[in-house]
Amino acid sequence: MTTDFGRARLSAGNRLSFDEGGRAKRAKQLLAEIRKLGPGIAARSAEIERERQIPRDLMATLKSVGVFRMLVPASHGGFELDLPAALDAIEALARIDGSVGWAAMIGSVASILATLLPRETYDRIYRDGPDVVIAGSNQPGGTAEAVPGGWRMSGRWPLASGCVHAAWMLGTCIVTEGGKPLLGKDGRPQMRSFGLPAADWQIEDTWFASGLKGTASHHIVLMETVVPAANVFDFEEAMPCVPGLIYRTVPQILPILHGPVGVGIAEAALDDLLAHVAGGRQQFQAAVPMRDSETLQFELGRVTADLKAAQALHRAQAASQWKQALTGVPGDQALFVENAQASAWVTTACVRVVDACFALAGTSAIYDNSPLQRRLRDIHTAAQHFTVQQRHYAAAGRIAVDQYRQRSEARRHAAE
Repeated sequence: MTTDFGRARLSAGNRLSFDEGGRAKRAKQLLAEIRKLGPGIAARSAEIERERQIPRDLMATLKSVGVFRMLVPASHGGFELDLPAALDAIEALARIDGSVGWAAMIGSVASILATLLPRETYDRIYRDGPDVVIAGSNQPGGTAEAVPGGWRMSGRWPLASGCVHAAWMLGTCIVTEGGKPLLGKDGRPQMRSFGLPAADWQIEDTWFASGLKGTASHHIVLMETVVPAANVFDFEEAMPCVPGLIYRTVPQILPILHGPVGVGIAEAALDDLLAHVAGGRQQFQAAVPMRDSETLQFELGRVTADLKAAQALHRAQAASQWKQALTGVPGDQALFVENAQASAWVTTACVRVVDACFALAGTSAIYDNSPLQRRLRDIHTAAQHFTVQQRHYAAAGRIAVDQYRQRSEARRHAAE
C-alpha cells in the first residue's frame, strides 16, 4: 500500500503519522500466534459449548497474544491494526471455533465503540494496559433521565456476549423525562449510550441457545444507577476521543466486523467436509466412494464457488471501507447501508455453504462429535444478528433508485 498515512487528515490541525511496517508486522505475528493456538482451541470446542463460555485460561491466552488489543489505539498500547488485517484475525479464529471468533469480533466492536466515550473515561478503561475485554449491548434496553451531574439509568439488556469475562460493559438507553420518551428532531426517541465497570452490573444466566453456545451472551442488568456524564455518549453525534483513522467511521465499520465470523465458519465447514470425503468414506448404497462421486464433485464445485464469492465480496468491502477511512473523512449513511448490504449477503452465502456441507456429509454429521453440526448451529445463530439480516437490502434498494434518479436528472440537465 502506497498511501501516505501521514497526510490522512482527521480534524482541523490534527494529523497522524503511522508506522505502516510495524502494524503489518504485528498483524503477521498475531495471525501466526492464532494458527499456533488452533489445534489446542479446536480440541476444547466441546468444553467451550458445555461450559457456555470460553474457559478463563483460554481467554487469558487470547488476551496475551493480542486478540483484544487489535483495534485499540497505539496511544493506549494497542496494535491499532488496519481494518483488513483485524478482520483476517477474526476470520482465522472463527475458522477454528465459531464462539471464539465471535468473542474476538464482539471485543473488537466494543473497543471501537469505547472511543466515543469522553477521554477521561476511556483513559480509565485502559489505564492498566490494552488487553481489556469490553462487552455490552447496543439495543436500547434501558431508560436514561437527566439528573444533576449525569443520568439516572435503569434497564435489562440482552445478548451481552462475553460479559462473564468483561472488565467494562456498554449499554444504550432511551432518554426519558417524567417517565416519557423524549423525541429528537427526526421524531425518533433520543438515545444515550454509556459505559461502566463490569462490577456495577448484574449478569442474568440466560444464554441457553442453539448455536454459538460458548459466547456467554447473557442478559445484563443495571437498576436505578446514577451514571456520571463522563461515562455517557451520544452514538450518532459523538466524536472519537482518540485520533486514529479507523475511529472516524465507527457507525459504518460495525457491519463489516460481522463478515469474518461467517466466512471463517463456512471455511471450516468446507474443510470438515473435504476431510470427510478424502478419507475414502463410501455412503450406504452408493456405487463409489464419496471422493469419486461425480454428483458430490459437482456439489463441491458449486459450494466452493459460493464460498469464494463470499470471501471476495467480504474482502472487497473491507478494502473499500478502509480506503474510505484513509481519507480521514467520516462516511455517510449510504456507506453504512452498503456495508450492511454486503455483510448480509456474505452471511447468507455462508449459511448456504454450511448447509450444503452438512447435507453432503450424510448422517455422520448429525452426531455431537461431528464439528459440522456445530458449524451449522453456529452459522444460523450468527445470521440471526440484526446487523446481517436481509432487511438491510430494502435500504440499499432505495439508495439505488435515488442514485439512478439523480444520474438521470444530471444527464437531462446536461442535454439541455
